Amino acid sequence: MGRARTIARRSFLIGSAAIAGGVAFGAYFVTRPTPNPLLDGLAEGEAALTPFVKITPDGITLIVPRADVGQGIASTQAMLIAEELDIDPGMATLDPGQPHRAYFNGTVAADGLSFPGWDKGFVAETVRDLMMNVARLSGSQFTGGSSSTADLHETLRRAGATARETLKAAAAARTRLPISDLRTEEGHVVLPDGGRIAYTDLAADAAVIAPVTDVALRPASEWTRLGKPYQRLDIVAKSTGTQAYGIDVVLPGMLYATVRANPGRGGGLADYSADAALAMQGVQSVVEVNEGLAVIANNTWFAFQAAQALEIDWLPPDYPASSAEMWQALSDAHADEFRNSRLRDEGDVERALNRATKIESEYRTPFLAHAALEPLSATVLVEKNRVTIWTATQVPHVVRDAAAEVTGIDAANVILHALPAGGSFGRRLDHDYVVQAIQIAASMPGTPIKTTWSREEDMSHDFPRPLHMARGRGTVEDGRVVAFDLDTISPSLVASWFGRVFIVPPGPDAMLVWGAFDQPYAIPNYRVTGYAAPPLVPVGSWRSPGACSNSFFHESFLSELIHAAGADPLEERLRLIDHADSRRVLEAVGEMASWSGADIGPRRGRGVAFAYTHGVPVAEVIDVTLTEQGIRIDEVWIAADCGTVFDPVNAEAQLTGAAVYGLGHAMNCELTYENHAVQQTNFDAFEGMRLHHTPRFHTQLLGLAERVRGIGEPATAPAAPALADAIFAATGRRLREMPFNKFVDFA
Repeated sequence: MGRARTIARRSFLIGSAAIAGGVAFGAYFVTRPTPNPLLDGLAEGEAALTPFVKITPDGITLIVPRADVGQGIASTQAMLIAEELDIDPGMATLDPGQPHRAYFNGTVAADGLSFPGWDKGFVAETVRDLMMNVARLSGSQFTGGSSSTADLHETLRRAGATARETLKAAAAARTRLPISDLRTEEGHVVLPDGGRIAYTDLAADAAVIAPVTDVALRPASEWTRLGKPYQRLDIVAKSTGTQAYGIDVVLPGMLYATVRANPGRGGGLADYSADAALAMQGVQSVVEVNEGLAVIANNTWFAFQAAQALEIDWLPPDYPASSAEMWQALSDAHADEFRNSRLRDEGDVERALNRATKIESEYRTPFLAHAALEPLSATVLVEKNRVTIWTATQVPHVVRDAAAEVTGIDAANVILHALPAGGSFGRRLDHDYVVQAIQIAASMPGTPIKTTWSREEDMSHDFPRPLHMARGRGTVEDGRVVAFDLDTISPSLVASWFGRVFIVPPGPDAMLVWGAFDQPYAIPNYRVTGYAAPPLVPVGSWRSPGACSNSFFHESFLSELIHAAGADPLEERLRLIDHADSRRVLEAVGEMASWSGADIGPRRGRGVAFAYTHGVPVAEVIDVTLTEQGIRIDEVWIAADCGTVFDPVNAEAQLTGAAVYGLGHAMNCELTYENHAVQQTNFDAFEGMRLHHTPRFHTQLLGLAERVRGIGEPATAPAAPALADAIFAATGRRLREMPFNKFVDFA
């Protein structure tokens, strides 16, 4: 195997691999080569490094390892490679590849630290570098945290550039022309006389020469696709109903299954009778799986019907039986013994609180389901020495390892077909549904079985967003905010979710206070404390975890203090902000909305909120009107800065989609519990933003920040507090608890 050479600190090793008459190009983290997923089965004389680009006589394949759950990241990954490779990404086949440590996500590990994202000091940057190395060594392949573009943009571009320059070298060797006389265009090497050699024709030549690793990335001024409006590669399929999702898999001889689990998540199975179910049409068998029973039948409908006929005695789980008891548990956890962190403590908060009249408020956000449109499903075929899985997942290596553990088959013999998902919002960061599908398929070796959860099973056995409470105290003097003290209380998402999927990291749980402790305000007396309540319902990562609640608490309480000070909501935030990128987005959103602080008309209100999440500052202004039918949301302005924008059309869609998600759930959604069971089990009782509620959106991506960041989640966080602020401006009523429809109607 040829030895690739180091390029630079925190960059990559680049190389090529010969594969059956083709060539693959890939990238590695600088410290040492990662084991190669292509080494097995290579022919004599072939060499391999982890591929992101594979070229054979039959075509070009781009490896896009981050999961596409509707956010369009498959297209963005392909565009990053294609820009440097000089091809139309639509001409290539996209393949997520097999789970492998070479596709580790270092950015999400570096982001999960107890440092604000805007802290670029020596200690913070050193620890981030350390976490990048830890992620590389652990090989954690993970899609989440709005990290995909931030993590892979340089890796993918370098892989494309290496492939391009190596193909030019292959053409130079074949034609005996100087490589400097050659250029590339749309999948071809172009000769000085205008002749063209297709990349696919050069695959075998490129496979036997040393890769060109000393490559320069093209400047933005030379980009032909990146940074410009470009149609997502899946848009036609999704617009015509031809996109194949995980739930759409059909295989010869396939059977179908569903699961009925304990209504109390984590509760056991005492006893059951399957006689009635087994007597029903099309039912093949009933098997025990994690947390319940599964029915295997000739089609999904038969399985659904038979599952309801099962007679089961359930054991209760170990969490409180009702929502009222859970809220009490949170309130009781506001005590020193449950204190987890105080990551923000500036000035002398106690002295400032005692020298002026305190303003105090309490806020609450409920459990929320992920409720993606595509129900959870997985198709599995277990054979003697092989497991094949077809599903949508954000943690492919976890799924692979679970299959090996359940079946006893070596992980090297687990084949995962990672398929597009019809939504996730964090739900597919868990893999419980795949484990059940593997258990079911293992009961009938040699037969592929598709397991599909019903909508009711999906809603009632989610790992929801945690229940969350906050209490704020503050003071104002001379028209300014001078003291801000926020206590935020919730069960630990890290302990629950990481405990199931990864390893719980040591130290304080920063996610308890994300969206609160890390806001770039220079309030003279400023404190944020996190309290880890005892575990309640097992919880999971929900779009913009931590910040989706904490931003509501933080910005809502800040708005109350600003109002008490008699200050302008935008101007006082600008006075307090101590971070250039954040100041720019606040100024930008004010200009977009023509903010002046003046009355915008009778029965109308305007609100503003800011959040710094996932390394991205976002500011939102919302206008509402109080109508006879209720509150109407008229306009939403969003300004954000995620650095260089590679895919502007999709980035705008992510901003508006995240805001819709945040607004709809703030308005209408909650999960409540009675007798340990979820009460809202379908969309009729868990209604997001409807079309007639949807406002006009205006967006601006500044593109000025130094570092590239992701944009899938950040606009979720400020949506709820901006709406609450607007409703207060229109009605004089403060909304401190979600969902808002408990207190106001929406038109």
